[in-house]
Amino acid sequence: MADELSSPEVSLVLSLIKLRRFDDATLGVLRTLLVSKDLTSAVQVRSSLEQFLRFETLHILGEILDKNVVRVLSVLEFLVRAFAVIGDFESCLALRYEALVFRENKSGVHQWLRVGHTEWGNFAKDALESGFYPVATKACENALLCLQRSDTSGLENFTGDIQSILSLKDVAIASTGSCSVQAKAVKYLKRKEMERSKQHASTFREIQPVASVLFRDGIKKRNARKFSECQALRSDARNSHTQIPGSV
Repeated sequence: MADELSSPEVSLVLSLIKLRRFDDATLGVLRTLLVSKDLTSAVQVRSSLEQFLRFETLHILGEILDKNVVRVLSVLEFLVRAFAVIGDFESCLALRYEALVFRENKSGVHQWLRVGHTEWGNFAKDALESGFYPVATKACENALLCLQRSDTSGLENFTGDIQSILSLKDVAIASTGSCSVQAKAVKYLKRKEMERSKQHASTFREIQPVASVLFRDGIKKRNARKFSECQALRSDARNSHTQIPGSV
């Protein structure tokens, strides 16, 4: 990873992040860096930046624990956008989820931070499309809780939203089960393939001596047949020789 991070352009990005310059300028430098690389270099740099940013994020999150909510949310938003730029969608979704949970936890004091069911629903769709089915399921459950908490007397006004979220949740749960079954099936097929390979090798080892025995038996039978033929020819020759004097 050191080679990929040693170039002046990459070093600039790393310096800005280490200096905690969480702004659009840093994101702009990051985009320019990745666009300016050829395909092979871009892949290597993205991988190296992903490892660096994941490691650095752990320290960043620890540093902002005692900061005000506006600062925390702005840093989380920067990290989400940075991971999106380098194509690390898993980290991107994880931090989006952390931001939503953080807002929910602080909404008791700051009502303006409360997460609406639409936000949870949109996040659930993104998680589902990216293949993070358990996360999508949890987001759907949070969306339903938001609806129940908002106005229990007026839920009939959200019938369409409720049905949409329930359908999305069903898909997420079914996809989770499908992946589990598929993973088990893959393991089963791999195990059976290994068993077949072992059986084939064992059968091959067993066939070899049998074939060798048959081959040797064939040679013996052929030699015995030739020997019988020679014996018959010699017998005929002796008979012919003994009959000639008697006829004279």
